[in-house]
Amino acid sequence: MIQTFSSSREIYETMLAVISHPDCLLHDAGPHHPEQPERLHAINNQIIMSGLDFVVRHHDAPLATREQLARVHDGAYIDRIFDLAPKHGFFAIDGDTVMSPATLKAALRAAGAGILGVDLIMDGAADAVFCAVRPPGHHAERDRAMGFCLFDNIAVAAAHALNEHGLDRVAIVDFDVHHGNGTEDIFKDDDRVLFCSSFQHPFYPFTGHESAEAHIVNIPLSAGTEGAGFRDAVRAHWLPALDAFDPQFLFISAGFDGHVLDDMAGLNLSEQDYAWVTEQLVAVAGRHAQGRVVSMLEGGYETGSLARSVVAHLKALLG
Repeated sequence: MIQTFSSSREIYETMLAVISHPDCLLHDAGPHHPEQPERLHAINNQIIMSGLDFVVRHHDAPLATREQLARVHDGAYIDRIFDLAPKHGFFAIDGDTVMSPATLKAALRAAGAGILGVDLIMDGAADAVFCAVRPPGHHAERDRAMGFCLFDNIAVAAAHALNEHGLDRVAIVDFDVHHGNGTEDIFKDDDRVLFCSSFQHPFYPFTGHESAEAHIVNIPLSAGTEGAGFRDAVRAHWLPALDAFDPQFLFISAGFDGHVLDDMAGLNLSEQDYAWVTEQLVAVAGRHAQGRVVSMLEGGYETGSLARSVVAHLKALLG
């Protein structure tokens, strides 16, 4: 199917779905917390201003089920998160990870978005998917919430592809400024999953730099790394590993907090770098995975650069 946005004269040959839900806007971590609903508002506004709203299909995220969560999280941990959900006010699991009355449902929608994304692609209703959801997920370990994250959204989606759609090999690529320690923790003993991650090091959560498993390919980047250094590392490490692994589905943990304008950390990436890496991953998916890509929003806290980077990412997904 070819979709055309005439005023920009761009022609896209990819059916791109954007999955979100109003519940994701209701998660409140407190007035001074960096992970705010404005992140999604800014993304939505930029999608509209860019004209992409005319060429993407919007879907509401379902609620993930306990069975779907239990593929990657300990059952007792899931019960604990449900039990901790406050009816009023706030509950701080740790100094970064805060729940309010709407948080649990938002987290279930965030995990459910990836489930729907996999199903849309496997059913032929979309070629690529971006999940504009919050709270993020890649720091949530099998039995531990941390780093703003309750459930590991991308891990839930990957496990769904493996268990419900009979795939044998999937790849997860994580380009957030923080290491995706939760995703690595969940799949460290599962060689059906190739996990590739880039992150500033040393930096929170101070993991990933010593990983030794053959199916985990981490790229620690020093503070101040610019686009050229990031691209060289991707060419040297990720792309050969992805081609050798021959994934049947590609998942992206898309964190945009490595942008030069995002003061959460110290990498100096740009919208063009996010577009470039997405183009490389789309090409990998085209060679090995019939073009199947599900991307999940992770970090990015300076709303202007976040929104512009997401749109660059979406345009690259569209081809």
